[in-house]
Amino acid sequence: MNKSTKKVLSFLLKAAVVGLAYWFIYHQFIQKGDNLKRFEVLIGQLSRRQVVSVLSIVVVLMFVNWILESLKWRYLTRNLAKISAWQSIEAVFCGLTWAIFTPNRLGEYAGRVMFLPYRKRIHGVFAMAVGSFGQNVVTNVMGITAAWWFLYHFVHLATWIYLLIVISGVFFLAGMVIVYFHIKWLVWLLNRIPFLHKFHRFFDIMGRYKANELIIIMFFCLTRFFVFSSQYYFLIHMLIPHMQVFPMMEMVFLLFLIQSAIPSIDLFDIGLRSGTAAVLFIYITNQTIAVMAAVSTVWFVNLIIPAILGSVFVFKLNFFDRTV
Repeated sequence: MNKSTKKVLSFLLKAAVVGLAYWFIYHQFIQKGDNLKRFEVLIGQLSRRQVVSVLSIVVVLMFVNWILESLKWRYLTRNLAKISAWQSIEAVFCGLTWAIFTPNRLGEYAGRVMFLPYRKRIHGVFAMAVGSFGQNVVTNVMGITAAWWFLYHFVHLATWIYLLIVISGVFFLAGMVIVYFHIKWLVWLLNRIPFLHKFHRFFDIMGRYKANELIIIMFFCLTRFFVFSSQYYFLIHMLIPHMQVFPMMEMVFLLFLIQSAIPSIDLFDIGLRSGTAAVLFIYITNQTIAVMAAVSTVWFVNLIIPAILGSVFVFKLNFFDRTV
């Protein structure tokens, strides 16, 4: 394949990625934006100053969230390639454009690693897996703790069943935390599986992270978790000011846990997110429309806006450069 052909094909691939992203956004936002319309109606009853202030905070927190993720990505890949803070931001936002139309956000991996040198891209996938594992640990710890609270207050199980669930959860969480901070054990196990042994040099990337490095990565994960949790707090508190903070956040943490457990495409996930939120929050409020509107707004700010911004960076990708 000559240079000009590669150039044309590369442009067509980039245009296809951006086109798919925008088509999915159009399909979901224009045709199925009922919850966002409800949000518009609800905020029409509030003071303009309050609405502008809260939405500004939510948007700023979106940028804080993804900048933190960019810093985490740069830290994860610092032994693979030297990338600047701005390059890491480009990679993360580009990954969000890919993620929006791929199952379970798998395209996010492709979008990010394309900013790494060609020979380091597969390594980058496994580096990103370490960061994703850390984020899942945080989500599960906070979510399962919230699930215990939910079951205790609203489901009223038999004592022995509840204790069994709590004990099982403790063992599960302890196992996750131990494996995360001893990720070399997971690498050792993967390398013992015969048909996976040929990938050992990629698995070994995960095993190179030391305990102090994993603590720093976990710090990024925890900070991000509380940043995007705060977005839900500000929006729900604006729409339902009388709702108590503790039950509100426990429901939000449980919502995160459920979302993380269900495979989906980000763009078609909005109905599932808002529907799940409505089912959960009905236990503490009858204003389910406000809850669904808040969840949909966070989804729009955290995924749609970054995906649109990231589409600019898609055109910086080089699909065929094998010189580095």
